[in-house]
Amino acid sequence: MTSTTTRDRLIPAAIILFSLVPVLGGALRLAELGGGADITPDNARFFASPLPVVLHAVTVSVYSVLGAFQFAPGFRRRRPGWHRAAGRVLVLCGLLGALSGLWMTVLYPKPADVGAFLTGVRLVFGTAWAVFIVFGVAAIRRGDVAGHRAWMVRAFAIGLGAGTQAVALGSWIAASGPLGQLTKAVLMLGSWLVNLAMAEWVVRRPALVKGNAR
Repeated sequence: MTSTTTRDRLIPAAIILFSLVPVLGGALRLAELGGGADITPDNARFFASPLPVVLHAVTVSVYSVLGAFQFAPGFRRRRPGWHRAAGRVLVLCGLLGALSGLWMTVLYPKPADVGAFLTGVRLVFGTAWAVFIVFGVAAIRRGDVAGHRAWMVRAFAIGLGAGTQAVALGSWIAASGPLGQLTKAVLMLGSWLVNLAMAEWVVRRPALVKGNAR
């Protein structure tokens, strides 16, 4: 088994595993909406306006799972047509995921553990997610493969933020109990920053850049 074959298997598997918690969370939310669950103060906003949460759950799940295979270099080289077709789906899902997240941030009533700081953080990163995707599309249209890859990796890091946040928030709750507004905001901000730092590390590794430009 070559190192490329190993990466083709391990990297997508690791990303999908990391995305499992938010993907399952989205599936449970859809089941709740479709199954006539009891309306509570925690879910009333979703029943009152289900379209954005349905769009967000579906598109982010597709974005996370399908996007994982874009990080398999050998697979991309062997199937360039698949890479382009999947990329178009990912652009659509990423934009819909970002815009539906912004929609919910702005228009949904705020639960007790969401304050102005977290709202601002979500607006910044939701906007950045959409903008990075647009930059990535613009780069490939002008033939800038390296720039396209860099912006798409950054966008994917933001889109995958829910996985990091699930780990961070879950660990805090297990160790210290319920979250306050500030603690939740700081942990979610830190999770997005960690993902972006990892994205920059991936983008700036010369061997990976060279391999992906082929």
